[in-house]
Amino acid sequence: MEAEGLDWLLVPLHQLVSWGAAGAMVFGGVVPYIPQYRDIRRAQNAEGFSTYVCLVLLVANILRILFWFGRHFESPLLWQSIVMILTMLLMLKLCTEVRVTNELNVKRRFFAAADNKDEEFKVPPRRSYLDFDPHHFWHWSSFGDYVQCVLAFTGVAGYVTYLSIDSALFVETLGFLAVLTEATLGVPQLYRNYCHQSTEGMSIKMVLMWTSGDTFKTAYFLLNGAPLQFSVCGLLQVLVDLAILGQAYAFARHPQKPAPHVAHPASAKAL
Repeated sequence: MEAEGLDWLLVPLHQLVSWGAAGAMVFGGVVPYIPQYRDIRRAQNAEGFSTYVCLVLLVANILRILFWFGRHFESPLLWQSIVMILTMLLMLKLCTEVRVTNELNVKRRFFAAADNKDEEFKVPPRRSYLDFDPHHFWHWSSFGDYVQCVLAFTGVAGYVTYLSIDSALFVETLGFLAVLTEATLGVPQLYRNYCHQSTEGMSIKMVLMWTSGDTFKTAYFLLNGAPLQFSVCGLLQVLVDLAILGQAYAFARHPQKPAPHVAHPASAKAL
């Protein structure tokens, strides 16, 4: 009788905890980008954030969704991918608008200060993904170019998946590529910090949330029997997060001496 009474209490509690964990899995991944989004919007400067982080997450989550069609996994992980794709598109939209506005303002200041009064104001050249210029890849002038590129990649990847969905080897490889890509999430930010020898403009809150979120996610994968690829991805992400935190600590202790500022309209492009 006493056991039945405990079951009456524990079953709803267990269900509530399961719902909470599922909700955290779906929306927890986007929380780290809220402080970074607010920092960029407030400062109107996106140089400290690598937009290649968005590229990595878009590719990884598109591949993960395609992997689901070949091998179903838990629904919260599927919804997490959908929510993350929408979040990364919002981040790209903001970063593109801020970068283009700043480039235009630099051009205006440059030509306003010119001694030659007959010099015409020149708008920065428009860069499109259809230019196929590797020097400007993922550094385009319009948010629409990013959307078109994402749709093109989704279409090609989806078509290949449709043709090969019956191959177990292809499905497992697709899943491995998805998690391997996601495991490199922090690498663009790590590389940017290394090149600049600084973490200025990067939200430390974002990286701390990355670390806590990836730790929770990895534990979730292990406890819920997710495919092995997911657990490996989580462990690699935690290691990269810790490396970025190590950079923040090292650069704070040994800050780089500021170089003399030279005004140049095309300077300081973020990755």
